[in-house]
Amino acid sequence: MSGARLPLGAFVDRPLLRRMLRPVGGFAAVVVAGVLGFSTLGGVGVVDALFWLLDPTSIELHFQTHEGPATLVKAYAIVVLSGLVVAGLWIGETLVSATFGGRIQAELRQMQIERSIDELDDHVVVCGYGTFGKTVCAGLDDDRDVVVIERQETQYDRAIDDGYLALTGDARREEVLEAAGIDRAETVVGAIDDADTNIQITITGCQLAPGVDIVVRAGDSMHESIALRAGADEVVIPEVVSGQQVSTHL
Repeated sequence: MSGARLPLGAFVDRPLLRRMLRPVGGFAAVVVAGVLGFSTLGGVGVVDALFWLLDPTSIELHFQTHEGPATLVKAYAIVVLSGLVVAGLWIGETLVSATFGGRIQAELRQMQIERSIDELDDHVVVCGYGTFGKTVCAGLDDDRDVVVIERQETQYDRAIDDGYLALTGDARREEVLEAAGIDRAETVVGAIDDADTNIQITITGCQLAPGVDIVVRAGDSMHESIALRAGADEVVIPEVVSGQQVSTHL
């Protein structure tokens, strides 16, 4: 699977971006509150209010030549500047935590994976990297590109270590399958050890990409018939297959 392998060091979710939204949003809210407050209390324009945020000493100079509630504006400035300091520290703490916690590296790895997936065509999407999914991936030819979708962090890391493009997420969700490039894929394999989940993947996959081949794992003949009615092109019951192999060998 050399076409799908990443260089060493090479996720649909972006936890760092989500974490940064709150402190950055808090900082922006303090800036807006400061500008509006200075404009209202001091009777100045937006540009002057922004300048007061950058250089609070200009407030003193302003009220030396202008009438107004100087004491109230100065008190408000203290509150706003304190808020900016707290928000700035919040942003810094988030970045430092991400840097030393490896989150930034994980985000960069995710971006690299997503760019690589965007370049694929006629690839195989394997949903689940347990024993069955791992066996499917290993059994594909070296020239077949593979994208793995796995919810469990341990299994996800294992897929990455094995050299596959991998995404973390629930394969039943449309956005996850779309991120895996299902509209350009040749085959989707529902390899999760839960027939109901694989059937839901089949339904979603048929809606997103009606032309894609869907192969799913099922636990018994009842689930097999349901999966076929849901749109699966082929259903594999591992116990039946392994039993047939044993009987053939005997």
